[in-house]
Amino acid sequence: MKIGLFYSFHAKKTAQTAKRIQEHFSSEELEPVNAETVTPEQFMSFNALILGVPTWFDGELPNYWDEFVPALEDLNLTGKKVAIYGAGDQKGYPENFVDGLGIMAQLIEQQGGTLVGFTSCEGYTYESSKAERGHQFCGLALDYENQASKNKQRIADWCDQLRSEFK
Repeated sequence: MKIGLFYSFHAKKTAQTAKRIQEHFSSEELEPVNAETVTPEQFMSFNALILGVPTWFDGELPNYWDEFVPALEDLNLTGKKVAIYGAGDQKGYPENFVDGLGIMAQLIEQQGGTLVGFTSCEGYTYESSKAERGHQFCGLALDYENQASKNKQRIADWCDQLRSEFK
């Protein structure tokens, strides 16, 4: 099964994370796709997807994902497994830490997609997040501003988790 890795090739931290994710998968397993130019056909060509969705401003999707939302709302994602990662700033924006993950997760589920790659909220300090489900985030939450030293291990652990959940 080929996994589509969708992220902005121009978003520094999201692209940095994507490169680390690529280190854990072979090129036969994973195909990078620029989220800034993605088409519905490209999106639907994979049964497993990893989406890089940072949180912008006060809890918003980046422009390129926001522009894809109307197309996404017309897709039937039944049978698709989707994992989401993104960066936020838990000290600078504690009231909407990694909200982009939660916004995208809701869209994916509304279209019938199955979310995988949930991670623990333990070890983070923030007020609220649309990405929180119980004591888990609906994806991989990263904080390059305040916890950069933890990112490499979090990404490695998450990729190990995805290997089993994508099967």
